[in-house]
Amino acid sequence: MPEMPEVEAHAERLEQRFAGRVLAKFTPFNFTALKTAVPAPDEAYGLPLLSVGRRGKYLILRFEPVSFVIHLMQGGRLLADEKRSAKPRGGQARFTFEPVELEDGTIDETALLLTEQGKERRAGVWCIPSAELETTLPLAKLGPEAAGISAADLAERFATHSMRVHGFLRHQGMVAGVGRRLSNEICHRAQIWPFATTKKLGADGAAKVAAAIDHCVAEGLAYERTRDNMSSSKDRPSAVHKRTGEACPVCGDIIREVEYSSYSVNYCPTCQTGGKVLADNTTSKFLK
Repeated sequence: MPEMPEVEAHAERLEQRFAGRVLAKFTPFNFTALKTAVPAPDEAYGLPLLSVGRRGKYLILRFEPVSFVIHLMQGGRLLADEKRSAKPRGGQARFTFEPVELEDGTIDETALLLTEQGKERRAGVWCIPSAELETTLPLAKLGPEAAGISAADLAERFATHSMRVHGFLRHQGMVAGVGRRLSNEICHRAQIWPFATTKKLGADGAAKVAAAIDHCVAEGLAYERTRDNMSSSKDRPSAVHKRTGEACPVCGDIIREVEYSSYSVNYCPTCQTGGKVLADNTTSKFLK
């Protein structure tokens, strides 16, 4: 699933290309694509796109008086759509803009197409009053942005919410923008084991995690900004994520994995667990 670096860089690319374009129509291709009933998307028709932004893992197309909040989920993408076919493959919704004449005299009729591969169809669009974005679901449920959170703020949240740190980082209500890959990378960078309890990490642990968040997010964002499209999971920079059996780039130990039904936790025993190997099951206890 795209995380903060991928969504942030993609928002920058979309804003550069589409800011100022006037919305002509919003077309959902199935009943699951539009998650809200009011306000109506047509309240933005005839109005210019003011900005493309991000909150957590959500893209935000901002108009006045309404904005569109988009979650790509696992297999979704918001793509420039030059063909504008009637039945696009994987199409969930389309934003059609009024044609504009370019400097070379050609007419640009490029739309934006929300696609989603697979059968889950969980990607979607919320139409929300622009003045109420932060107080309306889905954005209202998000915690503070993980990127840039201070060590003191993180320590306070650690003390209040006693959870395994890997789960804390992935929980969008705790901090927003981090997913499975970044959680693995942050724990490795901070040299803490993924199942450490946040309350026990204290201020020192929070400082390590906050610094690791900043490093891993900046690394991912720098990479994404070199691209002209959103990366796939296998292309994103990682020291441990999805590298089971490979050598740790820091110490050379073998990267290990704790596998769950829907995701895996990757870690380096030497860097993170004092050389101990975690049992590969959901109890995640140390092997004797």
